[in-house]
Amino acid sequence: MKDKRIWELDFFRGVFLWGMIGIHLIYDLVDLYGVIQWEQPAAYLLFKNRFGILFVLLSGLCATLGKNSVRRGIKVFACGMVCTLATALMVWAGMAGRGLLIYFGVLHCLGTCMLLWPLFKKLPTWALLILGLAMVIYGEYLRPIAYPWATYLFPLGFKGYGFASSDYFPLLPNLGYFFLGAVLGRTLYRGKQTLLPRVNADGPVIRFFRLCGEHSLLIYMLHQPILAGAVGLIAML
Repeated sequence: MKDKRIWELDFFRGVFLWGMIGIHLIYDLVDLYGVIQWEQPAAYLLFKNRFGILFVLLSGLCATLGKNSVRRGIKVFACGMVCTLATALMVWAGMAGRGLLIYFGVLHCLGTCMLLWPLFKKLPTWALLILGLAMVIYGEYLRPIAYPWATYLFPLGFKGYGFASSDYFPLLPNLGYFFLGAVLGRTLYRGKQTLLPRVNADGPVIRFFRLCGEHSLLIYMLHQPILAGAVGLIAML
């Protein structure tokens, strides 16, 4: 029998997805095509650069509830490679600078975390907590630093001089956030059931975001070509 989905997890995934779509729309309007001029305030830049952590935490939480993380990890990572190919073609065609190229984005990161999860899933919760915190702290320390010898170590979080990517989610600190999400899953969802049983999960607003969350990978893969195409058409006009 198929496991019953926990509605609020799909709901939050859908909400997070639309938040990311909004960030990408602003990127297309301001940075990619320059349709509008906006000096992005520090608060928004912080929000934009850290928003993806919510996806990583939620993915780690869901890893404790579901099965077949390896199969899903391969699927998600493959979608990340499609994004890399698409941005490489845009750079090759002269539609954007090399900073657009996605080397190791959120889908690469999530897919890799899912693939690695079976190696760590038997660790006790306290060990996952300590390991996750250590990886987050060290990864945040690495974030602003560039190393001359780190040209090909960007998936881990070590960047070479001049490294630039429009979407970058290295394993340090994000694998740590994934483990912290797994800690939340083991504690908050130990019973593998909703924490909000009295909420009407079939209301129109909740149902909309739930459906988006259930199909988040498909929507993620489709939204940016649609947004970029629409904003590019506006820029031409």
